[in-house]
Amino acid sequence: MADPNGFLKYPRKDNPYREIAERVRDFAELQIPLSNEERQKQAARCMHCDVPFCHSGIFYGGKRAVSGCPNDNHIPEWNDLVYRGAMKKAYERMSLTNAFPEFTGRVCPAPCEKACAEALNGPGITIKDNERYIADTANAQGWVMEMGKPAARTGIKIAVVGSGPAGLAAAWRLNQLGHSVTVFEKSDRFGGLLMYGIPNMKLDKALVEQRIDIMKSLGVEFVAQAEIGKTISFESLKSDYSRVIIATGAGIPRDLKVEGREASGIEFAVDFLTQTTKTLLDAKATTLEKTLEGKHVIVIGGGDTGNDCIGTAVRLGAASVKQFEITPSLPLTRAENNPWPEWPMVMKHGYGQEEGTFAGNDALTEYTIGTTAFVSNDRNEVTGLKVAQVGPDFKPVAGTEREIKADLILLAMGFVGTDQSILNGFGVHEIYDQYNTNQSQIFVAGDARRGPSLVIWAIREGRKAAEAVDESLAQLIKVSV
Repeated sequence: MADPNGFLKYPRKDNPYREIAERVRDFAELQIPLSNEERQKQAARCMHCDVPFCHSGIFYGGKRAVSGCPNDNHIPEWNDLVYRGAMKKAYERMSLTNAFPEFTGRVCPAPCEKACAEALNGPGITIKDNERYIADTANAQGWVMEMGKPAARTGIKIAVVGSGPAGLAAAWRLNQLGHSVTVFEKSDRFGGLLMYGIPNMKLDKALVEQRIDIMKSLGVEFVAQAEIGKTISFESLKSDYSRVIIATGAGIPRDLKVEGREASGIEFAVDFLTQTTKTLLDAKATTLEKTLEGKHVIVIGGGDTGNDCIGTAVRLGAASVKQFEITPSLPLTRAENNPWPEWPMVMKHGYGQEEGTFAGNDALTEYTIGTTAFVSNDRNEVTGLKVAQVGPDFKPVAGTEREIKADLILLAMGFVGTDQSILNGFGVHEIYDQYNTNQSQIFVAGDARRGPSLVIWAIREGRKAAEAVDESLAQLIKVSV
């Protein structure tokens, strides 16, 4: 194990963020990685517990919430290897469960850290930053390609529909197992939400493109702007491939259908973030024109996507930004019914909220606020919205109505599910626990199967679905023999 007294000798240190005044001027990554020496000290803090809650996913909240790592990453083992300086072994150990630590080491909320035994009476171990360190070292040393090489080719062709984290994880694992994989993506670039749903300052798109290039070099084929059922038929996929994995995500955003919704200037957050990233990539730059200069922006929704919208709006020069959340604010400390090792449901301020406050938006986030109508001018351009305080039933409280000025309103209220037309086109109306469906040829993974969730969940789903496909093929081969 790592230093048995490490958590006593070394205080926790996270990768610091760049100074706010500097980082709001561009879309470059937020964090500044610690030195190799400091990272080894952080790895030394891992206690290698007899009962490691960090790498065992514990479900609660109706089995929708998870504490610990849902992907069963063997965190104490690779922390020990980092402490000892055995970086290649650390990467090899990590890669057995997580094919994309360069992504999760940047964007995962790290429920593993909150379930860490040291977090019972301390701040927990810096798992996420250590994961990023291992991944970045592996990319720099060229170890990623080596881990992805198949031992032998089977000659069996598999199609993966969707190139988000679940689709990429499925393709990576299937290729490792020797199958010939083609990934179909409806967008112009690959990566799904990794590419367009997460801003560049949280996940540099060069990392996504780098991994796609590695997968191409290893034999995975990628087809862009491929809309199944339109540019490519369901029948052709079923006839050309032995198995199809649907990994289309849960990309249908939750709408707010109140009076005036049809006005221009009301956008889904995912569309706003997608267009911003597209513009950034097309320009091959880390800065953009201040396209929101002089405009007042309102973000409806208090989650990570809303936080991303605030940070993006600040970088685009918004005159003001406000955020409305319909739920009450969370407590400052854990409630009695939210004990360790559950994820602590407490108040936090994201990077975007910090940047919004820095930009002069006092009282940035308001809670228990419901939107009752959108307001527009005679050109059907949004000019504001009507809001009211809501009670415990989320219904407006009489006498609290007011109107807020807005030139752009971003709906960041989460997602409701996947595009059912893909499932229907393949004749799928039942999805089982082993990623298989009522159609023996079709499997489903990621958010398309279990609903909106974390990137680490999608990676697990893709890996497990790939292994389920491989097992189903082995059974067929055995029967035919």
